[in-house]
Amino acid sequence: MIAVVVTIGLAFAGYVVTYLNSLRLAQRHERLARVNRQLCDFYGPLFALTEANSRIFVAFKERNVRPDGRSPFDHEIPPTDEELAEWRLWVTTVFLPNIQAMRDLVIKHADLLNEPQMPPILLQLCAHVSGYEITAARWSEGNYDQHLSMVPFPSDEIAAYARQRFAELKRNQARLLGQQRGA
Repeated sequence: MIAVVVTIGLAFAGYVVTYLNSLRLAQRHERLARVNRQLCDFYGPLFALTEANSRIFVAFKERNVRPDGRSPFDHEIPPTDEELAEWRLWVTTVFLPNIQAMRDLVIKHADLLNEPQMPPILLQLCAHVSGYEITAARWSEGNYDQHLSMVPFPSDEIAAYARQRFAELKRNQARLLGQQRGA
């Protein structure tokens, strides 16, 4: 009789251990799948777009700098018509499509955010894009009174946000894959 009870007890304990281990592995698999989606569908593209946008903006500034080394928009002498035409070209063909893609990521993949609420920096990005869309719409009608968005672009902040979240997720991904200590 004791042998039967011990056998049943060991079988039950084995079942519980197997169940708990399977549960732990399934949870780990789900965490890894979410991290992979965050990297693939949100933070990876956001990071790439912010980096590309920053680099192309630097190239624009270097190409369009005034002889004193300053931007036409940060100068006591207003931009010339040629400088403004060049700015409109860069905005409509490069900068606006890039920031629209960033905004679209935020809107379409908000479920992949790490934070429980929408970060203010992402809301400012969305507002900046809307401000530039109205400016570009005016340009398409021949109205060149405005050349900037009504809301400033949080360039450094959005780049830092994307870089930091991407790096955090890559570390988390490596840990979940067992490629780091603490796996």
